[in-house]
Amino acid sequence: MRENNRQPTRQSRRSEAYNSFTEHLLARNIRPGQFISQRELVEITDMPLGAIRELIPRLEADGLITTVPQRGMQVAHIDLDLVRNAFQLRIFLELEAARLFTVQASDNTLAKMRRAHEDVLRSADENGITPELLERAQAVDWSLHDTIIDSLDNEIISKIYKVNSVKIRLIRQERFRLTEGLLQNVMNDHLAIIAAFERRDPEMAATCLRQHLDNARARALGLGDR
Repeated sequence: MRENNRQPTRQSRRSEAYNSFTEHLLARNIRPGQFISQRELVEITDMPLGAIRELIPRLEADGLITTVPQRGMQVAHIDLDLVRNAFQLRIFLELEAARLFTVQASDNTLAKMRRAHEDVLRSADENGITPELLERAQAVDWSLHDTIIDSLDNEIISKIYKVNSVKIRLIRQERFRLTEGLLQNVMNDHLAIIAAFERRDPEMAATCLRQHLDNARARALGLGDR
């Protein structure tokens, strides 16, 4: 009985350590390409050494840390291969998810989704684009994509997507951010996708989403919108 109680605690500790690592990574307390020791991870994440040691194989498996011979552990760095691979996986997952979401999503879900985007654009017109609005717009942006994936109710896909989403967020931080110039373009891209959802047209939804993701990938590769 004690053994059964101990196992969930260890799993919980590993999950807590993983979440702490990714939070600090996205907060830029840990930087892409940085060499880091187990002791430094203990200090940064405020997790015990045992949890960090159990965490490292998962970070390696997820491609967030690499062990470099004679140098130690290196946090994943953002290069063109990572950009191409992360966006390719994102496209594979999101396009099919969008097709299914189009026919399964409730009218209420779509109405809330539309309202969130229109509210951002209305605030931009009425009050200008502020740092607070950019932060809100970014949350609305991520919410649409996460909602599409979460609607699948598939734990395997959700886990894969979550890891890839961390990489996409890192790419955005390092190579491009949602700016004043991009805000309206991104929101309008999303509204085109939402309109396809509302028409219950899976192929149109996939086409609009593909264009949106292609634009994001082009910006990450330094090519600008196509």
